[in-house]
Amino acid sequence: MKEQMYEIKNINSFELKDIFDCGQCFRWNKQEDGSYEGVFKRNVLNVRKEGNTVIFKGVCDGNIEEVVKDYFDLNRDYEKIKNNLSKIDDNMKKSIQYGKGIRILNQDLWETIISFIISANNNIPRIKGIIERLSENYGEEIDYNGKKYYMFPTPENLKDVSVERYRELGLGFRDIRLYETTKMILENKVNLEELEKNPNTMEVRESLLTLSGVGPKVADCILLFSSLKRFEVFPIDVWVRRVMNDLYIKNEDETKVSKKQIEKIAKEKFGNLAGLAQQYLFYWRREA
Repeated sequence: MKEQMYEIKNINSFELKDIFDCGQCFRWNKQEDGSYEGVFKRNVLNVRKEGNTVIFKGVCDGNIEEVVKDYFDLNRDYEKIKNNLSKIDDNMKKSIQYGKGIRILNQDLWETIISFIISANNNIPRIKGIIERLSENYGEEIDYNGKKYYMFPTPENLKDVSVERYRELGLGFRDIRLYETTKMILENKVNLEELEKNPNTMEVRESLLTLSGVGPKVADCILLFSSLKRFEVFPIDVWVRRVMNDLYIKNEDETKVSKKQIEKIAKEKFGNLAGLAQQYLFYWRREA
């Protein structure tokens, strides 16, 4: 694969930190010059922003412009989405001003499933480390700029990996979950292509919940952050519970706030943009 480059001038709703540090992805790393470098599918890219121009450079499996437009969801009007959400209330407006450059990436479904199984009760540096070791050991190698990069392993790449081997890679209690989920996908108990074609979000969610290590929060993250792109789901973690309680529920004991209560408010207030509202609120609360 030879190096390609693509530039976009005067782009709105595109800030590197907001996109790569909002909790949706784990294989993008900030470089010394402020750019970000990442591996996704069979692509290695460096993304930097100069003024109002975004420059993408790297090796791609296909035309770089098409790859970038698909992965970074560039055909969606985020300005319109932000405008609609900002009208809901001042909290939403503030959170959008803070994370104005967020875009939800179109990530590979399989990689998103495994990444968020790994993310359960884990911190970002550890999650990144596990995914990197998994890729180095079982993913396809790509040479670029004199450096070796590794694709995320496919289910076939992982078919002979034992629970013990996963444990050696630092997966801890998640070892059996990764092993079982890989087996389920290989045995076609859950068909990923069919999930992508199914327009019924609740049916897709039910299928995801049959996978080992996928609970409600992980399922919602997969629905929102992968190529499934279901903006109506509202993943709930500690930060989201906290921000929803502080802003809307105001219970003195936030641990008593139920998931049902939060989901009801999210649906009423944000409708089919609940997932995006969640990202702005989560990122604002965690970072600011």
